[in-house]
Amino acid sequence: MNIADYKGVWVFAEQRDGELQKVSLELLGEGRKIADKLGVKLTALLLGDKIEGLAKNLVAYGADEVLVAEDPLLKNYTTDAYTKVICDLANEKKPDIFFIGATFIGRDLGPRVAARLSTGLTADCTSLDIDEEGRYLLATRPAFGGNLMATIACADHRPQMATVRPGVFEKLAKDESKVANIEKVSFELSENDVRTKVVKVVKEHKDIVDISEANILISGGRGVGNKETFKLLQDLAEVMGGTVAASRAAVENGWLERDYQVGQTGKTVRPNIYIACGISGAIQHLAGMQDSDYIIAINKDATAPIMKAADLAIVGDLNKVIPELIAQVKARKENQ
Repeated sequence: MNIADYKGVWVFAEQRDGELQKVSLELLGEGRKIADKLGVKLTALLLGDKIEGLAKNLVAYGADEVLVAEDPLLKNYTTDAYTKVICDLANEKKPDIFFIGATFIGRDLGPRVAARLSTGLTADCTSLDIDEEGRYLLATRPAFGGNLMATIACADHRPQMATVRPGVFEKLAKDESKVANIEKVSFELSENDVRTKVVKVVKEHKDIVDISEANILISGGRGVGNKETFKLLQDLAEVMGGTVAASRAAVENGWLERDYQVGQTGKTVRPNIYIACGISGAIQHLAGMQDSDYIIAINKDATAPIMKAADLAIVGDLNKVIPELIAQVKARKENQ
């Protein structure tokens, strides 16, 4: 392998049912920074069936080039079909860096593509950068159960690959005046290449609020005590126009659904206001909310790690503090 032959930054532009996934646009934003540092093109890789119309959006969010692969066999995601097309294109065009969102699809696709290309993959990254000499991608992720952050470089193989969870990075402002090359690529793909068939797609309909989009989050941890006390958090969220979230411990205790979990094994959020109630603030949780604009922590333990991360730390019993907060918010609204 001649590493010098590999150039450019690629982003897998994941779409489902003709709708681009938010993480793809976020990765374009971060990919733009990396590509500019290296002085190379940022390419979005778009796979599916009759999805070429999405390419203009990818350009507006930062791509210099969009490679479009369309085929009925790519309509529904399958590991075999997507891996073959992506690997064939990667072997032909030789990207230096390749980013994939750590969605359910990305967590399946990333390792398979990396193995097929005989390269490395750093998963669930929280930071991406380039070394001072512009040789290596520096991918940082939590390690050893989240007790430290490891920065990993892939020195001897290309492309350098990383997956990133939704919400970690911010997408760029949309620029509809941006012009870029949109290329429909040719490739070979037959039914014999796909060992599985999607017979039927069954979607579960749940009234789930996406906490990564919320402006105000009231989040509860082990210190809340029980599911009944979570009603207090819901009352506060209601008067503030916010959404309830939870730490891993609260979710594992069955006090809230997994969809509302914040942290390394949940979702990454960056609301305007994050109120942490009874959350100790382990690094796994902090990794998912530390970029919130304003953090308020309510905890009996003044030495809890969350208190150091908070802009405002309230030492006290949340069963007394939250009702007072609710009363204060209601009084303020009535006086407006």
